[in-house]
Amino acid sequence: MKSRKALLFWCSLLGLIVFLTVFSNMLAPFSPNEMNMDDVYSAPSSDHWLGTDHLGRDVLSRLLEGGKVTLAVASGSVILSLIIGIVYGGISGYFGGLTDTVMMRLLEALITIPALIIILSFQAIIQGGMWGMTLLIGLTGWLVTARIVRSEFIRLKEEEFVKMANMFGTPVWKILWGHLLQNSIPAIFVVTLFNFAGAIFMEVSLSFLGIGIPPAIPSWGNMLYYAQNDILIGAWWIALFPGIMIFLTILSINFIGEAWKNPKRRRVND
Repeated sequence: MKSRKALLFWCSLLGLIVFLTVFSNMLAPFSPNEMNMDDVYSAPSSDHWLGTDHLGRDVLSRLLEGGKVTLAVASGSVILSLIIGIVYGGISGYFGGLTDTVMMRLLEALITIPALIIILSFQAIIQGGMWGMTLLIGLTGWLVTARIVRSEFIRLKEEEFVKMANMFGTPVWKILWGHLLQNSIPAIFVVTLFNFAGAIFMEVSLSFLGIGIPPAIPSWGNMLYYAQNDILIGAWWIALFPGIMIFLTILSINFIGEAWKNPKRRRVND
């Protein structure tokens, strides 16, 4: 029962964060880039609930709009990595043999290269941008998904219903889609959740380093980047609230992923 309540709590918290960011245009009290040089570094008050930054911009408005950008980048990159991972891992796991060996050796070689190094290398060529960042994170985030899909396909290939489908001459695409992929959805869902948390962390990290989302577009990462100097002059609120949102979002996703990852333990606790 406690486990079910905890899962409901984290799902509700994540849902609230997504709702606030998706509908930021309606919920934000000010335009995220609206500047007021007469009201810079204003502490949280009734006029600006979360204060203002060094350009007099409302922190709450930028927090909501920045969340939408960060989650959009993470969502787009996860969808891209999911498609690549399913196709790559599915082909490797279903056909096996030499195909599987070659594809897995290539995947293992790619895993040894840190994704951050690859992104930094190509970031200089693409030169930032929201969709460029989405593309880079997606193209480097499919490796774990491919391994999970391959493992699931290899396991399911030995099940009786798949062998019977092969024996009756069922088309390969029907076996891949109707028997293997659909029965792999629980495992794919869990790894996708963790990839989503990783994509958020990657966007925040790159933007915090000043090489992610362009300055004109608010995101949680570049809000932290510009708040580094603000903390030194006592404007603690500019960094605190984006940090809290990042922490709660990633924490919620990880707790949900862990709960789905251990269904047996969840049933015992229930």
